[in-house]
Amino acid sequence: MCTCNPYIEESVRLLKEMIAIPSPSFHEDEVCSHICSFLDRCGIVHYREKNNIIALNRHFNPAYRSLMLNAHIDTVPPAGGYSFDPYRPDYTKAAASIPGDKDFVCGLGSNDDGASAVSMTAAFRHFYDEPLPINLILVLTSEEERSGKNGMEKIWTEFPRIAGEAYRLTMRSGSTWGSGGDSNNPLSFSHPQWAVVGEPTGMAAATSERGLLVIDAVAEGVSGHAARNEGVNAIDIAVKDIESLHRHMFTKVSGQMGRVNLNVTQINAGTAHNIIPDRCSFVIDIRPTEMYSNREILDELQAVCKSRLTARNLDNRSSATPGKSLLSECIRSMGLRTFSSPTTSDWMRIGCEAVKMGPGESSRSHRKDEFVYVDEIENAVGTYIDFIRNFCQIYRRQ
Repeated sequence: MCTCNPYIEESVRLLKEMIAIPSPSFHEDEVCSHICSFLDRCGIVHYREKNNIIALNRHFNPAYRSLMLNAHIDTVPPAGGYSFDPYRPDYTKAAASIPGDKDFVCGLGSNDDGASAVSMTAAFRHFYDEPLPINLILVLTSEEERSGKNGMEKIWTEFPRIAGEAYRLTMRSGSTWGSGGDSNNPLSFSHPQWAVVGEPTGMAAATSERGLLVIDAVAEGVSGHAARNEGVNAIDIAVKDIESLHRHMFTKVSGQMGRVNLNVTQINAGTAHNIIPDRCSFVIDIRPTEMYSNREILDELQAVCKSRLTARNLDNRSSATPGKSLLSECIRSMGLRTFSSPTTSDWMRIGCEAVKMGPGESSRSHRKDEFVYVDEIENAVGTYIDFIRNFCQIYRRQ
């Protein structure tokens, strides 16, 4: 494996600095500014779009195909029960809650997704001045944890314009870049063809991830006095529908992810003990596979329910890496472990072939006493560099 020790110390320091800056979704301005300052010190030209950062490698050529490295810089709010300040961790106290006798970085966002952000940044720095057969693009996004509209969704939707802005900035810096694009014509900048999404996976490659479909269901009855058995009980309607949902079988099975997962996770009804409720609401959490669109799932479930079903969002689709993708070939050539991820990420907002892979473990995310080991960051930087190098070799051979 490639070793890149010069970057590790700076990456760990940057991660600690990021943790010290509260950055919940929709409030990433300060941490985004801090990362921009870091990139300035490294001599990396970059463009900021709201609280997102995009950087193009020095020899970027709009005529080339592109590989994007993407991680997010926002966090969830801190979970309850932290044994140390999640923004100013006391490493002596934290040691008691963190297993093993290894160096670590702890605090909110250390594992999800700061470790991926700093590791991808280090790998991007490694190749920044090196001519490659493809373009390399670093994209650090905001609002991922809350599926915001101004994070990756905005970046991907407006990518030709944003890439053009980044291109112009680097041209102004005096760099000699590849020909083939018109910086004044955003249509000359195409979307990336491939992406690596950084999320805590233990550097195993997730070649698929389930989507997310949350449905609000409302059963409507007729209110009445309980003592006289009046009305139509909305709870009874909801219970029958919930039973139907539990019995329902989605017939199309994914080769990578299996069947669609469905659970009823919330229910609410009634205003008093002696009033038959005319309304009962419940929530359905569904984790789709690539075999169904979210609209197809909604329509199929509505057909078996009397309750009115309304999707909160139909855009959180499932994703899968094509078996014939160059990404899949690179994964196989490196002998990386693959798996299907049960959690969502910005992958669902990216319209190109992608894989999800990053340092840390998903089980540490969104929990108290979050941490990542330093050797996990070091391994991630080396693995990303090896992956990019191997990917370029495979691309040259095709």
